[in-house]
Amino acid sequence: MQVRRAFRPHRQRLPVSLCLAGIVLGSLAVSACSHSPAVSASKPLSCGTGDTAAHVPVSISVNSTDVSCSAAKTIEKDYAAAIREGKAPGAGGSGPVKISGWTCSAFPTPQMLKTGDASKCVKGTTEILATLNT
Repeated sequence: MQVRRAFRPHRQRLPVSLCLAGIVLGSLAVSACSHSPAVSASKPLSCGTGDTAAHVPVSISVNSTDVSCSAAKTIEKDYAAAIREGKAPGAGGSGPVKISGWTCSAFPTPQMLKTGDASKCVKGTTEILATLNT
């Protein structure tokens, strides 16, 4: 007598872009986007570029002049380091993570794919946003 196994349909492979998005999301570290709804109504200050923990380039912006670009970039760089060191909880290590009084976390993959927003660090009403470079 042979043992019959339950039918299991083959798993479908995810498109490479979704796999990469998951890797990026779990490895995010920087923040920016001048047109993102996550940033306040006033025009955000563009602070240049940075890299995620997976070395994916992102644009960094901040919604307040109370935070210098060098400080915003440092917060995002430290967030990337925390992810690389495994200090970020959550699926894929996306956070939230406390960095010098800021709370940093990555956006869910579907939102990231739709908006390009990769991660955000928040302190009070001030936000540092990392956006994927396209």
